[in-house]
Amino acid sequence: MKKFNKFVSVAVASAMVMALAGCGAADKGAADKGSSDTFKIGGIGPTTGGAAIYGLAVQNAAQLAVDDINAAGGVNGYKLEMNFQDDEHDPEKALNAYNVVKDWGAQVLVGCVTSGPCIAVTEKTKADNMFQLTPSGTAVECTQYDNCFRVCFSDPNQGLESAKYIGENGLATKVAVIYDSSDVYSSGIYEAFAKEAANQSFEIVAAEAFTADSKTDFSVQLQKAKDAGADMVFLPIYYQESALILTQAAGMDYAPVFFSCDGMDGILGGVENFDTALAEGVMLLSPFASNSTDELTQKFVASYQEKYGEVPNQFAADAYDAVYAIKAAIEKSGVTPDMSVSDICDKIKEAMTQISIEGVTAKGLSWTADGEPNKEPMVLKIENGAYTIL
Repeated sequence: MKKFNKFVSVAVASAMVMALAGCGAADKGAADKGSSDTFKIGGIGPTTGGAAIYGLAVQNAAQLAVDDINAAGGVNGYKLEMNFQDDEHDPEKALNAYNVVKDWGAQVLVGCVTSGPCIAVTEKTKADNMFQLTPSGTAVECTQYDNCFRVCFSDPNQGLESAKYIGENGLATKVAVIYDSSDVYSSGIYEAFAKEAANQSFEIVAAEAFTADSKTDFSVQLQKAKDAGADMVFLPIYYQESALILTQAAGMDYAPVFFSCDGMDGILGGVENFDTALAEGVMLLSPFASNSTDELTQKFVASYQEKYGEVPNQFAADAYDAVYAIKAAIEKSGVTPDMSVSDICDKIKEAMTQISIEGVTAKGLSWTADGEPNKEPMVLKIENGAYTIL
């Protein structure tokens, strides 16, 4: 109900209050309903700051998907509208961003992009019973409630699959790990990696941690890895710190094989003054390769390049699939924009377990009731300055 103008008389105000009181529980949530012919999608992620390469990719690709869907006639005759807010990779600012898109009238949420903010916002979407689909929030807690789903692989899944791939393909005998113990993404991957390593043929000979307050000098960690005879270094961290590690390893004539996860995406062109030649031979787990020859991927890449002037990364691909998943769930559930946020959520979360889409990150992409995607990871290798599918 709108606030009364301060000049409205007390008598009129009292009469209105009494009339509204008579409506009882039947009108509960009425203000939560839409009234247009448009589904409103909120989005949250870092479009400024150190993680902006991820957030901008998600924002761009989500908007591209919205535009493509609208151009093709919309969803069951309804249009989509996107409102994307910056959280600067900060949980508190993500909560503020959520309030902005909620006040705007968002009915579903694509986000957050990174795990910390995503975990914080899940508490709000749970309380509001708003459907939340994160394209790239990898922490287990990002899907801790039944209204929350993800497109990307979880941290444990990335750690598990990385260890299996290294072991099953005989890529190393001695592996060192350098990880950020202050980051839920990095520590979550490391823990699953270490657990699965016990089942594989390689040995973890060094596990060296750093924190957000000590992520510029990795000489100690690298020296321990070198002294332990590690022929591979596993980096479950983001590309900014990875670039420093690759540079410092080269400076000490240490040249192991480097293996990473989706946080490595961005090292080619995302770090100022970094010699990308140092990334040659780096391998990373990923659900997407922009040079894939399948028609859907090439169409997406061409459209993204035309609109934004750059090649999309896997965060963009996950976001593009996220919007199309929402489209499919709306179609399956039959929800309409005039329904309440809560009713839309209840219908869509049920539909998510019944749909399957042909995405750019997976063919036949589907979801389990606990919010996890069914898809197989790929391993990419940086060769000649580009990602190549192994």
